[in-house]
Order: sequence, then C-alpha cells, then structure tokens
Amino acid sequence: MPRKVLIVADPGIDTAFAIALALNDPNLEVVGLLPTAGNVSAEQATANVHTLIDVVDPPKWPKLASALPARYDTDGLALHGPGGLGGVSFPSATRHTLHPADKVLCELAHENPRQVTVVNLGPLTTLATALDRDPTLPAVLDQTVVIGGCWREAGNAGPVSEFHIHLDPDAAKRVFAAELNPLLITLDVTRKLIFSPSDLLELPNPDSRTCQFLRQIVPFGIRASSNLYGIEGFHLKDVLGTVAVAVAGCVSSEPHYVDVETRGDLTRGMTVIDSRAGATAAPNTRVATGVAVAEVRAYIERTLKAAH
Repeated sequence: MPRKVLIVADPGIDTAFAIALALNDPNLEVVGLLPTAGNVSAEQATANVHTLIDVVDPPKWPKLASALPARYDTDGLALHGPGGLGGVSFPSATRHTLHPADKVLCELAHENPRQVTVVNLGPLTTLATALDRDPTLPAVLDQTVVIGGCWREAGNAGPVSEFHIHLDPDAAKRVFAAELNPLLITLDVTRKLIFSPSDLLELPNPDSRTCQFLRQIVPFGIRASSNLYGIEGFHLKDVLGTVAVAVAGCVSSEPHYVDVETRGDLTRGMTVIDSRAGATAAPNTRVATGVAVAEVRAYIERTLKAAH
C-alpha cells in the first residue's frame, strides 16, 4: 500500500523537482499538495502548485488549497527566477473556492488518522498555524519531515540561519515544541545533494511531461548557482524531503533537543541543536546526520525513467 504524504511547498526549482518525484512514485500517495509563501509569494505559490499538477497530471490528484497570506522579508527569486519556476511561464488555471492550507492539512490528517506523513518543503508557517487551529494534530499525524535549519554548516539566509527557518522563526519554534518529533534535514545534509548541469539537463525519459518540465526550469537555477555561489550545478535540497519518506534508511539521524532563536540581529532563525553529552532537555527532533547519495541518485533515475 502506498505511503500517504502531504506536501507543504513553496515551489521553487528544487521544490518542484521534489514534488514531481513524489507525484510519479507509485509507492507514494500525495493526498495533499499545499502551497506556502517562501521562495515566492503566497499567490504565486498557489499558482505554481496548480501548474505542477497540470503538468504532471498524476493518476490521482491530491487535494489542493490556497496559501496563507503570509508576507516575509525576503524571497528566493534570485535563485529560482521570476515566478519561481526558472522564469518560465506555464499556462495554468487556478481552481476557485480553495480552502486555506492549514484547514486542509487538519482535515486530511483526521481523514487518515496515523497514516499521513507531512513533508514540509518551505517555511513552517502553515504547519504552525495548523497546530494552532488543531492542538490534537500531533496525535493524528504519522510522521513529519522538515527541510530546514543548519547545524555545523554556515547558513544561507544569515551567518547561522537557513532560509526556511529564517523566514518565520516563530512558527518554527512552535513546531519543534509541538511533540511532533520531526525528522529535521538541515543544510549539513541537503548540501550533499548537488547535481551537475549534465545530470539535470540529460534526464531519463525525455519524452515524458515531467522530464520536459524539469528540463525547462533547471537552466535558470544552474546559472544562478554559478553567479551567486560559484557552484557548477544545482543543489536539489528539497528532494531529500521526498527521498526521506520514499527510501527507507536513506537518511540517517540522531535524536536531539532543537529550539529556534527568534531574536537577534545576527542569530534570528538559528536552529539551536543541543548535542551536549550531558544535555538535560529531552530530545524532541530527529536531526539528520547523513544521506546515502548514491541511493538518492538511483531513486531519482528510477522514478524519472518511469515518469508520466
């Protein structure tokens, strides 16, 4: 039986890649695809989610929603391009009368008690708001995966802060305090997943809708990574959210207590991971420590080869 996943996302290039993999994996059932502001505005995130569904056209469509009207201090357009999908415009019709993402998240969790894994690929605003709406949510969710934070690596939004957490540190603080025991995949691990230009432009099954779409959006990310960071290639960070659910044991982790710094000119958004031997606070998070990169590559190749 496929594993039920509910993806919260702010599509972005690597986010779109992660969603495309999940929608094409027969061992995953994406029951909900919920947009959130982050890389792009709330309105654009809602439109991008619809674009992904229209392009991939999975056999079973997930439930959609509208992004919460959050406004952040920054966005990811320098890396992901105008509109978030590599600066490419895609025809898409946004459905009307969409419910807000936090409401849909709660509904899907209760419709599938102890069966749904939430995969959070953006800031934690939507998940935190859902927890405010329904404090029983931790009891009805199966697992939670969060792409965000940094530990021993430098940040990408500040000296010690990662982009997703930095956008809404208050929400992240509430999520880590909510007894979800999430798997947190930080920059220390996601930065290991870098793909060369040839990897990204020579995808298997070039006649599939999915691969054609991905080949259209990745060139901007390749150029931006070179210009912004001096990297030849592109980090598919958010793909690890899908892989962590799809490939058992691919991401290793260890339990730690995690909190978030919500103030400070230099430390706002810092994920504070207490790894002291004598730490007194009980672990509340499984912090990723490594990833089997070869297995990830094999999963991507296998999934895209059979893509729609």
